[in-house]
Amino acid sequence: MRVRVLVTPKQGVLNPEGRTVQRALRDLGYADVSDVSTGKVIDLEIATDDALHARKLATEMCDKLLANPVIESYELQVEGT
Repeated sequence: MRVRVLVTPKQGVLNPEGRTVQRALRDLGYADVSDVSTGKVIDLEIATDDALHARKLATEMCDKLLANPVIESYELQVEGT
């Protein structure tokens, strides 16, 4: 089962990479972009056909390693749900 994990900075956390991208877009002429937030996408292939089990395992992985709970939030997208 494929699970996509979207990790983003929590509201209010500084995102220097997002600011750099915003400045670069402005320099390229995209002045209408007022804010940019960057994050990461992690695709997992989990050996199960049970979507609930895949979600449970992915949640455990995020809580233990893939996301820093102090500064990041995550969202799971389980294929087929």
